[in-house]
Amino acid sequence: MKAPPDGNSIRFRDRRDAGRQLAALLGGLREQRPLVVGVPRGGVPVAAEVARALGAPLEIIVVRKIGAPQNPEFGIGAVAEDGVSVIDDRAVRELGLGEEELAELVARGRAELLDRQRRYRAGAPPLPVRDRTVVLVDDGLATGRSAQAAARSLRERGARRVILAVPVAAPASKQAMLAYVDEVVCVEAPAEMWAIGLWYEDFSPPSDADIEELMHGRHGASPDRRTSRAVQIDDPAGVSLRGRLGMPAGAQAAGVIAFAHGSGSSAASPRNRAVAARLESAGFATLLFDLLTPQEARERANVFDVDLLALRLLAATAWVRRQPDISELALGYFGASTGTAAALIAAAQLGGALRAVVSRGGRPDLAGARSADRGRGRSSGARVQPRSTGAAGCERAGDRRRRKPPLRAAGSDRRGGEARDRLVHGSPAQWRRCTGRARGVERASGRPGSGQLS
Repeated sequence: MKAPPDGNSIRFRDRRDAGRQLAALLGGLREQRPLVVGVPRGGVPVAAEVARALGAPLEIIVVRKIGAPQNPEFGIGAVAEDGVSVIDDRAVRELGLGEEELAELVARGRAELLDRQRRYRAGAPPLPVRDRTVVLVDDGLATGRSAQAAARSLRERGARRVILAVPVAAPASKQAMLAYVDEVVCVEAPAEMWAIGLWYEDFSPPSDADIEELMHGRHGASPDRRTSRAVQIDDPAGVSLRGRLGMPAGAQAAGVIAFAHGSGSSAASPRNRAVAARLESAGFATLLFDLLTPQEARERANVFDVDLLALRLLAATAWVRRQPDISELALGYFGASTGTAAALIAAAQLGGALRAVVSRGGRPDLAGARSADRGRGRSSGARVQPRSTGAAGCERAGDRRRRKPPLRAAGSDRRGGEARDRLVHGSPAQWRRCTGRARGVERASGRPGSGQLS
């Protein structure tokens, strides 16, 4: 066994053992439902153990070290996702590097970074970090350039709190990292670390195949281990509605999305089920159910009875709040067709109890004055109105007074099912940045997407 230079007794058998020891120091974060982000390649096996112990989803952030021209192992900086770079200006000056030479090194690092992103994520969008606590994990902290670049990238993507967690760290680098993160947690910070590898019995680098295998189950388990159960929801009149609650694999769900669809759609719709599967894979619970019984749906007038549909959606909301496994989760509605109007009317009733409304086009105009009237007199000051642009939207009379809005809404232009496709192919990164127009769901992999409840 390799002995650390200072004879310290802290040693790690391998990265998995290091991750377990590190996780023991992070147990207090479980209630915050953090996102664990590993730095490939060495940080991912460590992060996987931390994510498993915290019951948290696993993500990566790809960082590439920029090495000196004559000594690639000597890092003069790093590049990370979203165009972030960190350069050691002093090292650049001491090496006498010109601007063109440095630009070439940075460009080469970015090309390698993009290649690794494609390889590790296999086309899947990254999990959302906006407004979340993120635990950034690597197998050790030496100069800290890579960790600095990763932390800056997470900040620019909207992380509320960033905690760097490493098994072993150089004290000076640990202190310097506090300019980039909120907290640094490490098992050991020896006065003379020498090299990270000296603290491991087995420090052999994981292969790309190893990383890909770990990322295959990055949401806590592989996608085919998502679970669902049949449910029955009773409205105040005693009418029973059948549905299905879908749960993400492994970790605690980040939120629950109730589907509100009207004419021409149902809980059994392949497209609704595809959207639900996508959301579940991204860590959300989903409630798919029909707002009308089969007999009621035969009467066309019932499809446009948005007050009845809203009543049923409120009954479903009350049902969610009675389920121990999802009662405390942030709640959002996904409306379509006449279900959009029902979602807006129900949202006005719920006020701040609802975090988001997302609409795939539909008929928000049917909510009209109903939702405005229903919102008046409530302490939240909620007032829901359709946008004149033809997109679903919501607005609060109190927004101009800078009060906290009880809900956000996004919609689509009126081009068929395009917005639904956007939800299927995008990441859940924009639930909280909806604008009431189609551009409110335009992010993630260059394509529109939905977003995060927190």
